[in-house]
Amino acid sequence: MPPVSIEIPKLRALVRHALPNVVEATLAPLAVFYGAMWAIGVWGALGAALVWSYGAIGFRLVTGRRVPGILLLGAFGLTARTVVALASGSTFVYFLQPSLGTVAVAGTFLMSVPAGRPLAQHLAVDFCPLPEAFMAHPHVQVFFARISVLWGFVFLANAATTVWLLMSQSIGVYLLAKTVTGWALSGSAIGISAWWFLRSMRGEGIAVTRAPA
Repeated sequence: MPPVSIEIPKLRALVRHALPNVVEATLAPLAVFYGAMWAIGVWGALGAALVWSYGAIGFRLVTGRRVPGILLLGAFGLTARTVVALASGSTFVYFLQPSLGTVAVAGTFLMSVPAGRPLAQHLAVDFCPLPEAFMAHPHVQVFFARISVLWGFVFLANAATTVWLLMSQSIGVYLLAKTVTGWALSGSAIGISAWWFLRSMRGEGIAVTRAPA
């Protein structure tokens, strides 16, 4: 197989590429939720956030644009939370909803591997534009399958920690500790993924370079 090289864009270019997807999939639904909750209550807010997410997906499909993986994940997780909210209105179940959504996301990551469509590979394009020839390389596909398993277990660990905090701590402590542990787990997984990517590519003779400014 001929030698392969990949050029990674500068951090500023990565941010410009990823930020619209992050806003569309996470920040916008959150803003819609809180705005609707203030205006029409929590049940209406759940429906409004769900309408936003599926509306964004539908708009991309109608206009022939690619649907980002992070947008699909956000809609899937929000759907799981809405179903639970409709089943019970208790405070405990309300705060438990994000953990159930996290478990659903973890399951999606893990199930995508035996299905032959690693979710990490789909999400990578949302944050870093990578050429199709590079993504089709056999070793790259194996790498993204392994990274999908890693992130599946990261999300499971996040959900388990969150549920334990909810059951053992006050709401105030829970909210603070949940945020800190969530960022710590995600940050660690991002660092491990980046290190693993560079080490794995170089181990197979795939040159990874930074794009010029």
